[in-house]
Amino acid sequence: MRVSQRSDVAPFLAMDVLSDANRLAREGRSIVHMELGEPGAPVPAAVRAAAEAALARGRVGYTEALGIPELRARIARLYADRYRVDVPAGRVAVTGGSSGAFNLAFLAMFDVGDRVGLPTPGYPAYRNILTALGLEVVEIPTTAEARWQASAAAIEKVHAERPLAGIVVASPNNPSGTMMTRDGLKSLVAACRDMNIALVMDEIYHGLVYAGDEVTALEFSDDVVVVNSFSKYFCMTGWRIGWTVLPERLVRPVERIAQNLFISPSELSQRAALGAFEATEELEAVKAGYEASRRLLLERMPEIGLDRFLPVDGAFYFYADVSRYTNDSLDFCRRMLNEAGVAATPGLDFDTGRGSSYVRFSFAGRTDEIADACGRLGSWLR
Repeated sequence: MRVSQRSDVAPFLAMDVLSDANRLAREGRSIVHMELGEPGAPVPAAVRAAAEAALARGRVGYTEALGIPELRARIARLYADRYRVDVPAGRVAVTGGSSGAFNLAFLAMFDVGDRVGLPTPGYPAYRNILTALGLEVVEIPTTAEARWQASAAAIEKVHAERPLAGIVVASPNNPSGTMMTRDGLKSLVAACRDMNIALVMDEIYHGLVYAGDEVTALEFSDDVVVVNSFSKYFCMTGWRIGWTVLPERLVRPVERIAQNLFISPSELSQRAALGAFEATEELEAVKAGYEASRRLLLERMPEIGLDRFLPVDGAFYFYADVSRYTNDSLDFCRRMLNEAGVAATPGLDFDTGRGSSYVRFSFAGRTDEIADACGRLGSWLR
């Protein structure tokens, strides 16, 4: 059986680290997990109750391809409540996690061979999904001085060299946790409109913002695609449920593709997700735990020699410069796991050019575990 060229994508190194960490744990080693961006908190009680009620009704089946009307309407209301932005429920598509949203959006927006810009460092699955779909990925390097965020000017420069069909931007950013300012995002949206570049905004870490304004691109335009998820703030990673807000002209194309690729999102997950909106008190308590871990790392990381990072506006990641210790972050992470029992993700996952000097540490777990990791790292780096 032949293997397609489109399947020749890079591995997701964070998942490879997880596999190695789990193997060591099965052998009896004590491991602190800082490799995955997965909330350590349990699923909120209201989510579990909503799922149990759905199961008690006895039938879980297909739904409309774009999701059940109740959930689409509730997501639309979120934009009114959180951002004071009017989003019609008809422009909301419920998807199988944010990954499903990206696949559907890319298929509906781009043709094979189109060039799509990705600011780096950035989430590796963007690059790999685009590659698998036959699109040309154009990396747009950002800098620590620019807080790892792409500017309108940088995109204009790349576009002038050879036109881009689209660009994918995340705020808060994975792996750095930095956010675009309101003015920066407004400028980016305007520049993409003027250059006729389709803008896909990844806002899956909204709700987990500690510094700065939480701004959606929908505040500045209806002609953008916004992707979000129940995985991060709502602590529902394993339920694989997300959503996208689409320009009106993309709704029917996305629906047609969704009908054929997925039929529909999981009904059980959709019913459970409705409960997530009733769990604000519990979810804010989880967020307070992240904030405590963030404060701990801001204090402890410099003390143990990892003092080159930006101060994490949102999400739950530290993207640390480790160049004083290594120029091979993959080897550094392997040794850190085997010798110190701390699992973290090499920067090569997020930046194929400069990531050998960086490591992403996730603080999505419990604060006591993060403190333990700091102690281990301090001893290991001495």
